[in-house]
Parts: sequence; C-alpha cells; structure tokens
Amino acid sequence: MPDPFPPDQNAPRLTAQAMVARAPQDLVFTMRFLGRSQEILHSHFRRFLETRLAQAGVTAEGHPLLPFFIDSHAVELRDFVATGVSLTRSFRLDEIEILTGDVETLMRVDIWDAIAAHIEMAEKRFSEGIDRVVAGLRAEETALREARS
Repeated sequence: MPDPFPPDQNAPRLTAQAMVARAPQDLVFTMRFLGRSQEILHSHFRRFLETRLAQAGVTAEGHPLLPFFIDSHAVELRDFVATGVSLTRSFRLDEIEILTGDVETLMRVDIWDAIAAHIEMAEKRFSEGIDRVVAGLRAEETALREARS
C-alpha cells in the first residue's frame, strides 16, 4: 500500500487527520470485557478443563504441571470467547455518534487528538531507545557473520 503522504510531510498530526477522515469506513467500536467478568469466564474454563481432564484420567496428582497447563489454556479459551464476542458485536462510528447524540462530531476530535498524541509518544519512546536498537541489530549482524565464517 503506498504511503498517502510524501516522506517530508508524514507528521503525527497529518497521520491522525488521515485516519480520522477514514473513520466512517475504518473505525469500529467493539465490546471488551474487563475486571470480574474476565475472572468469571476464566474460572469457568478452569473448572471445565479440570473436569474434562479428570474424566480422561488426568489429574494433578499424576501430573504435577497440570495446574499450569489448565491455567494457561483457560486464559486462551477466555480470550478466544472474549475476542469472538467483541468481533461479532461491533459498531461503526456513525452508529456511536447517533447513540451518544454527538451531532457535532466531538468524538472525532477526541479520537484525532488521541491518535496524534499516541503516535507522538510512540515516536518519542522509540527515539529514546534507538541506541539500544542499533546496538542490538549490530550485535545480531555480527553474530550472523561470525556464524557464517
């Protein structure tokens, strides 16, 4: 996909402006379960996995690492369900604006500001750590050259 801006004009604020201009087509609001809801679903899947594994003859007494296996897989199942629900229940920007009564598109201004601020923060953090990145790349390249020799 071609860059929509010439390289010398690819500033965070122009990028945010281009993204917000595409918001009616590209921006989707999704549900996200937080807090206790995540724990309820996680607990459900822990119990489910423990029960099914026990029915198959697999218990923590015979398999000391089983609790870790169950917990990690319960997280995966919880995330699968939460992500699936989020993707099936999404709302477009205009629907959210109608629901919230945002007739002056103040939400778009807030979104623009958040995008621009996060782009600037990401660029700043990367720039602050550029020396580590360059050193890491050089070390990996040196290791690859030495391995080939």
